[in-house]
Amino acid sequence: MSSGSTKNLPRVGITIGDLNGIGPEIIIKAFKDDRFLNKCVPVIYGSAQTMIYHKKLIHNKHFNFQVVDDASKAQPKKINLVNAWNDEVKIEVGQPSVSTGKAAYASIQKAVEDYKNGHITSIVTAPINKKTVQQAGMDFPGHTDYFAAQFDTDQHLMLLVGETMKVAVVTGHIPISEVANELSKKKILKSIKALNKALIEDFSHERPSIAVLGLNPHAGENGTMGDEEEENIQPALDEARRQNINVNGPYPSDGFFGTGMHHKFDAILAMYHDQGLIPFKLLEFENGVNCTVGLPLIRTSPDHGTAYSIAGKNEAHPQSMIEAIYLALKIEQNRNIHEEITANPLETKMEKEKDRE
Repeated sequence: MSSGSTKNLPRVGITIGDLNGIGPEIIIKAFKDDRFLNKCVPVIYGSAQTMIYHKKLIHNKHFNFQVVDDASKAQPKKINLVNAWNDEVKIEVGQPSVSTGKAAYASIQKAVEDYKNGHITSIVTAPINKKTVQQAGMDFPGHTDYFAAQFDTDQHLMLLVGETMKVAVVTGHIPISEVANELSKKKILKSIKALNKALIEDFSHERPSIAVLGLNPHAGENGTMGDEEEENIQPALDEARRQNINVNGPYPSDGFFGTGMHHKFDAILAMYHDQGLIPFKLLEFENGVNCTVGLPLIRTSPDHGTAYSIAGKNEAHPQSMIEAIYLALKIEQNRNIHEEITANPLETKMEKEKDRE
């Protein structure tokens, strides 16, 4: 790394996403904010040809980058780009294609490789088309499961982070018909523990408060509308409390959000994708960030898709991408603080008591 005051800046890898979607555009627009270059060393995984194409497409003049062979050669105060593939890829903005799915997958693979080699400290992923990357060889439902496999962990969890709430889901990208069969006391408890750990280490909550939603209408209403609450969810909560986790529920999701109870907790655990993401996106769509917790890797992403309908029209708003980059930096900072506290608990306690005097 470079010498001087910038030598310890975090190195943020940014995957390009679907080339026919809004990924390249929101990356370009995000770096209109020059303050990023004072906070991190950005490394984009894509191709120079693609970034130049999208820059011209939206008539952007401020965005400039330098190409580096790999992330270890990325320089501070500059936007760095690693060519993740060599073949020419045909770009047809607004149209899904296997070739752009292959490019998006190559971008992710190269970023993970550089992270494992210690060249970057976090990864921010632009939106992909799950079908085209699967057609290109990524045998996973999406980013979350791919990263979990790369780091050999089943303790991962998808967490949506916004200004007013944090929402995690026990089951992710699976058909609704499979949700009930996927839920078990073990899986729900594992999700509660992963969420609690992330809130402490990544978000600096000393004793997080977690709300858990029921699966069925009225949270099953004592078994009259389903037995998942009594058989799986409540026992998981009881065990979590025995492990000194501050968890409450299960709550009926309609009344929970309708009465504003989401403001009273540090995070919410939903049973399935839409149960948590519909209220979250209703309130946090532009500012929301998708974060994978439970991994050694810090991974964040904008909380939206490829948006083919507006791709190339200079209409995409970069706020969620900006928030995703900032969150990656914040989590890295929080983890470093947590490691220091864990390594020197007595010294840290004495410093706190001294500050109170």
